[in-house]
Amino acid sequence: MSDINDWMERYLRAWDSNDPADIRALFTEDAEYYTLPGRRPKRGADAIAEWWEEARDEPGDYTFRWETIASTPARAVIQGYTGYHERSSFHNLWVIDLEPDGRASRFTEWWVEVPEGADATPEPGEDQ
Repeated sequence: MSDINDWMERYLRAWDSNDPADIRALFTEDAEYYTLPGRRPKRGADAIAEWWEEARDEPGDYTFRWETIASTPARAVIQGYTGYHERSSFHNLWVIDLEPDGRASRFTEWWVEVPEGADATPEPGEDQ
């Protein structure tokens, strides 16, 4: 299994569990987590876990699909789709910098809300 596949499995497990230990295990102690490019990042695994708890999604409140767009041992680009049952859905693009130990030192996400009335559930890589 590639490093990014392993990391994504652990990320999805943390997303479902909201367990601070699962979240911290994804990131280096000095990791930077950008919720949008240009925004001040959450810095450090503890700060990321605290923020995650504040912004948490409940298990079963969403669906998520993803595919790897590009990957090297040190960086991966992920295209995803997050569908929420009671609110908007989003197309996602993530850039994840991975360290040799499998933790992320930097995570940057871009998200675009799916316009009302648009086909909200294309598979990653499909044209709308």
